[in-house]
Amino acid sequence: MTSLTMKLISSALILVTALLSVKHGWGGISGNVSPEEAKMMADLQISRPILLVISIASLAVGGLVLFPQTFFVGNLLNAIIILLIMAYSLRVGNLKIALTEIPFLLMPLLLIWLGHPFRK
Repeated sequence: MTSLTMKLISSALILVTALLSVKHGWGGISGNVSPEEAKMMADLQISRPILLVISIASLAVGGLVLFPQTFFVGNLLNAIIILLIMAYSLRVGNLKIALTEIPFLLMPLLLIWLGHPFRK
């Protein structure tokens, strides 16, 4: 793969990560979630205080991944959040949600490998 191609892929994934993180973070804080998301949180037995912590961390990810200096930390935090969701789903015996999260776990790991397109 050429350097330009890798930078374009990385840029697109950064934008997707930032947008999804802000969307999920703000939805968790404001309580403006879809019925499916609300059902998933109830099924996983995630309490409101834990949901707020996850939402704030998701908002942080949305900003951290945009800058080369905080890119690694943002992706690491994103992977931790996804692993936390997977652990909650396994705790209640919901293998389907845990398996569904695998592609989302691969995204921050792929981004770490690709690197930030504007790093020096």
